[in-house]
Amino acid sequence: MKKLIKGLGIILGLVILFVGIVYFTNNESIPTGEKGDKAEQLALKIQRAINQKAFDKTEVLEWSFRNKNYYSWYKAAGYVEVSWDGNKVKLYPNDKDKSEILANPDNAFDEELILYAYNNFNNDSFWLVAPYKIMDEGTERSIVTVDGKEQLMVTYTSGGSTPGDSYLWEVDSNFVPVSYKMWVGIIPIGGVAASWNNLKKTEAGILLPTTHTLSLMGMEIPMGEVKAYNPDANAFAEKILKRIKHDKYKTTNTIEWSFGGRRYFKWNKKDHIVDVSWDTIRVNLYPAAREKSTVYFNDKKQETADAKIVKRAWDIFNNDNFWLVAPHKIFDDGVVRSLTSVDGQTALEVNFTQGGTTPGDSYIWVVDSTYLPVKYLMTVPSMRMKQVPATWDEWFTTESGTLLPKNHTFSSGRRLSMGDAKAY
Repeated sequence: MKKLIKGLGIILGLVILFVGIVYFTNNESIPTGEKGDKAEQLALKIQRAINQKAFDKTEVLEWSFRNKNYYSWYKAAGYVEVSWDGNKVKLYPNDKDKSEILANPDNAFDEELILYAYNNFNNDSFWLVAPYKIMDEGTERSIVTVDGKEQLMVTYTSGGSTPGDSYLWEVDSNFVPVSYKMWVGIIPIGGVAASWNNLKKTEAGILLPTTHTLSLMGMEIPMGEVKAYNPDANAFAEKILKRIKHDKYKTTNTIEWSFGGRRYFKWNKKDHIVDVSWDTIRVNLYPAAREKSTVYFNDKKQETADAKIVKRAWDIFNNDNFWLVAPHKIFDDGVVRSLTSVDGQTALEVNFTQGGTTPGDSYIWVVDSTYLPVKYLMTVPSMRMKQVPATWDEWFTTESGTLLPKNHTFSSGRRLSMGDAKAY
């Protein structure tokens, strides 16, 4: 017995020694930061880099934490379904009393299950969306300079399960977070670092981590199959497409139109080749392979196509076809859809994250009671345009069966005609 006790004592001593070594070699004191405008500006740059606006409008997020807790967070509706070990709770984080137990192996109502769901949601969601919370109510921000580089310290003075926690964010040259160091109540060692660079671009347009690696013994935290999407916005967009007969647009072979009587187009949509004409110039444009394009002056073909003229035709086509078929493009690759409100009416915001001439543009579509677009509000940063309105007038059914507009009107009263538009 004495040998057993002695052996246990040795083991306990070794454990204490190991813990002590780990603590003293890894523990860092929390640094003192400088509050003020510089910290707030850095926080705003991070928000822009990670698309905070898209997160604010995200409807649903899904993930798991260490393959143990599973989440479907209906953020727009204000509740989250939390599942683990056969249990399932419909949790209202801002009003726990409304929460319900949807599944329990013991068929019993247990308030501890709701508390478990609540505490784990606070922790596990933070590991998913922490950068989007840096300017939450109850946070304080300060600048800490590390090796000559400014980093953002965020302290949570209230909210969540462990108020008082602090996180020091390191960002890359584009202000996207790559890691943070933690000083938190549940970890006795200060300054433990966690990676934040295994990011996934989601359907909702936000960046979410798929896994984290801790500096403490290289511990991995998998986040499961991460998703973020906007089903209500998608359903709204589908109603627009149905109204404008998008199924017929997809099978349309050729579209002809003009842009304000200044430029003329004949688009072989099936093969994606378009004749673009203006002044005395005509370009047979291959938008997806511009090097194959040919240029004509006064109907005489250039031996070598002028690359600047081809680029001009490409820019013109991207701009001018948008004014004819933009609603048909709301499900293109790289498009993020979300719901917003215009004058108390639900509207569809569409952000183009890639493609075209000026990726980054966004448009808010206002529709009538039948979901026919009647106007949009244009935000084009490259042209310093912010929610500039233009109507979509005189929709007509083409020979191919799809719907296209004939005219647009701006707030100044200026009209923009699509000419004798055709689709067949």
